[in-house]
Amino acid sequence: MDMQSELFQIEAEMPWEDLGDGIKRQVFGYNDQIMLVKAKFEVGAIGTLHEHHHTQVTYVDSGIFEMTIGTEKKTLVKGDGFYVPPHTIHGCVCIAAGTLIDSFSPAREDFLK
Repeated sequence: MDMQSELFQIEAEMPWEDLGDGIKRQVFGYNDQIMLVKAKFEVGAIGTLHEHHHTQVTYVDSGIFEMTIGTEKKTLVKGDGFYVPPHTIHGCVCIAAGTLIDSFSPAREDFLK
C-alpha cells in the first residue's frame, strides 16, 4: 500500500475523531511505515486491553495514566513514556485527564478508515 499524509499537520485545522467513552483521536503525519497519533482521554476513560502487530512508542504529554503492558502495570505522568512490542496485550486507565502521543510502525491503516 502506498499512502502518505500531508506534509504539515496544523492542530487547529485537524478534526478530532470521537471514539466514545471519553477518548478522542487526531491522526498526524504518516506513511506506510510510521504514524503519529494524539489521543485525548477524560478522567476514567479506559483504553481497553488489546494487541496489534504494530510496534508502539508513546509519550505522556499530560495527565496521569495507569498503563498495563503484558503483566506489568505502572502509573505514568507527563514526561513519561512506554514501548509496546508487537502482539503484546496493553491498555490504560486515565486517572487525570490527559493526552498521549502515540507512534506506530508500520502505520495503523485501521485509523484511516
